Amino acid sequence: MQGKAKFAAQSAMEYLLTYGWAFLIIAVVLGAMFSLGIFNPGQLAGQECFLPAGFSCLQYFLSTNGQLQVNIQQALIAPINVTGYNCTSNSTMKIIPIIPKNQIYMPIGSNYTFFMNCYTTGNILESLSPGQLYTGNIGFNYTEATTGFPHQAVGKIAVKVS
Repeated sequence: MQGKAKFAAQSAMEYLLTYGWAFLIIAVVLGAMFSLGIFNPGQLAGQECFLPAGFSCLQYFLSTNGQLQVNIQQALIAPINVTGYNCTSNSTMKIIPIIPKNQIYMPIGSNYTFFMNCYTTGNILESLSPGQLYTGNIGFNYTEATTGFPHQAVGKIAVKVS
């Protein structure tokens, strides 16, 4: 009878050691994956900028102080005068647009680099961490140079802080 108890104890010990090693390996793998940022969706998300037809984002950067630098190309059928622009995380473009001292004239096919502060709930974004993902809206108020008709172009942007 004592031999059976000895084999049962040995079997239980082997069982615990086998599963212990398996749990240790799983913990090490999960720790490595966490340190590589696999569980942080912001690390895996790509940068994108979507604007309505006739506009495209050529380059865009967001600095840690919340200033967005975006180079926009216009390919409408007429030259335009940009009368205001903004960047906000609000779902509506309620922030008063930045109005340039002089209207920004953009001939057909031209591009212009805008510098604007991004807002969230009415406050300028500040103290952003490098690599942090920001998603929001960018908007432009413009008039057609030939007709003078006012328009608004609103797009979406997802950019990592650099």
